[in-house]
Amino acid sequence: MQLLFDFFPVIAFFIAYKLTDIYVATAVIIVAVLAQALIQWVRHRKVSPMALISAALVLVFGGLTLIIHDKSFIQWKVTVVNWLFAAGFLASQFIGERTVIERIMGENVQLESALWRRLNWAWIGFFIVLGAVNLYVAHHFTENVWVNFKLFGMLGLTFAFALAQGLWLASKMPEEPKAGGSTGGPSSN
Repeated sequence: MQLLFDFFPVIAFFIAYKLTDIYVATAVIIVAVLAQALIQWVRHRKVSPMALISAALVLVFGGLTLIIHDKSFIQWKVTVVNWLFAAGFLASQFIGERTVIERIMGENVQLESALWRRLNWAWIGFFIVLGAVNLYVAHHFTENVWVNFKLFGMLGLTFAFALAQGLWLASKMPEEPKAGGSTGGPSSN
């Protein structure tokens, strides 16, 4: 359910676009991110930093799209968000004791500091590439292809990356001792 809530603005944008045009869809995503932030505030008395960044950028880039009537701004927003996440993850490599990815996952996963840093670098690379791919699709394909990519392509790439991360993490996890195995004590013959 949380995943649906997180993707609500993008899904609302997609549906509005399919029913109308990019400008109505932009207005819908603005309303959707504001509603998402309000719901988070009402439920938890706080709004996540990711939701705040996304809402602020949607307001700025979506507002420019509507005021200037140029779809490029809303298309650029996706790249700016990804590159800001990359910058935040990069900053955590040098500021503080733990990287962003360790702060997110550290409660559930135990890794050495060097492995957390490697995983953090992987996320930095992923966000940079995702932002670049968004620009490529926005500037080399039709608006309709870009809208489909924004929902299905980016979601698919994110799931694929998360799956790859999970497989990598599984290969780095310490092995559990086997049940019923030798205790290392003297044998009785």
